[in-house]
Amino acid sequence: VQLVQSGGGLVPPGGSLRLSCAASGFTFSSSAMSWVRLAPGKGLEWVSGIYNDGRTYYEDSMKGRFTISRDNAKNTVYLQMHSLKPEDTAVYYCVIGWKVALYWGQGTQVTVSS
Repeated sequence: VQLVQSGGGLVPPGGSLRLSCAASGFTFSSSAMSWVRLAPGKGLEWVSGIYNDGRTYYEDSMKGRFTISRDNAKNTVYLQMHSLKPEDTAVYYCVIGWKVALYWGQGTQVTVSS
């Protein structure tokens, strides 16, 4: 199983970023996929999840700002982030599952700062 993330970086408050996660080694189209984040001094936070049938879930503070999507033909899950805030600064991980992280990507740093 491999989850290879891309995207992320430094963005000013109010900016946008898109994270990508290319998956291999398992049946992606049958799997729920999620994004979680880990910030210094904070616990793990579930950001968003998407089931194989397209149902999506978001943590309350991300609703309306973040959009999760998937492309089963490319075995890739995305997280589009808009209106980013300093408190969104964290390492973001792509994981298999929703509320249960079976496998993790390598992590991507997102820093929101002016």
